[in-house]
Amino acid sequence: MIYLVIVLSLCLILSVYKNVVFGITILRLEDSVEDCLDVIDEKYNTMSEILKRPLFYDSHEVKSVVKDIGAVRNSLHTIALTLTKNIEEETE
Repeated sequence: MIYLVIVLSLCLILSVYKNVVFGITILRLEDSVEDCLDVIDEKYNTMSEILKRPLFYDSHEVKSVVKDIGAVRNSLHTIALTLTKNIEEETE
């Protein structure tokens, strides 16, 4: 009987340790995602300002780059919305 208590206690200690390590990993990941979202937001705003400016060069290449920047801006916006969708639902 005493051996069973010892084994179960060791399992409990191991489980608690692993849960704490997993929790710390999740918190670090959350901080990293928040930092990335801040960078995405900053770059999104910068791209939006650039896209508001009129083109002074009529080249096909310049128009293509502006179009690509718009596509990247839209994809960054989609990524940010996807990552924050669950956070917004939890706070409501």
